[in-house]
Amino acid sequence: MNIPLFSAIFSIAFTVIIGVLMIVAFVTGFDKGMHIIGAVVIGAVISLPVALFVTKRLAQLTSGSNKAPKA
Repeated sequence: MNIPLFSAIFSIAFTVIIGVLMIVAFVTGFDKGMHIIGAVVIGAVISLPVALFVTKRLAQLTSGSNKAPKA
């Protein structure tokens, strides 16, 4: 697995998912500290498999294109 790619995708997925969860929490009235911390934890749990899936899928799509032709 490509760890730098996984880290970049995890950072993006984590930020987006936490943003969505926090907007949902604020709109529905869950604006206490424990609710926000819960949104962060749930966002981390959701974004881990998302980042892993996307990283593996990108590795599958690009596995054949990294081979240089022999001279």
